[in-house]
Amino acid sequence: MAGQLESVPAVEIDPDGTFKYILVRVQRVGGAEHRDVVRGTAAAEFHNHIFEKVNPEMEKLGFECKCLGGGKIDHNSKDKKMRVFGLSTGYGKADHAVTVEILKKVYQDYEITWSDDKK
Repeated sequence: MAGQLESVPAVEIDPDGTFKYILVRVQRVGGAEHRDVVRGTAAAEFHNHIFEKVNPEMEKLGFECKCLGGGKIDHNSKDKKMRVFGLSTGYGKADHAVTVEILKKVYQDYEITWSDDKK
């Protein structure tokens, strides 16, 4: 079962631009083991639009999700830089330090920073 939880991608974000993101805790229904993942896209007008897409996808795989908060990511693939900042009006501010650690595992050659700035 743990292998299936590990099969959930740690990060799914847009390849460039500034966009909203959420930090999501994924766990097997009724299970204790969990994994925190990052999801973000410019296609989402609001943070809950991201969750409304992720949650049904995870439910089909037998997982339950909880949004731990949100913010924005400024992704510059040309310069290999990311900045995590801001908050979600609906979900509150994600722990950007946790988000950055997850991003660094996937984008190992990037400079990734975070701040509590709103913009």
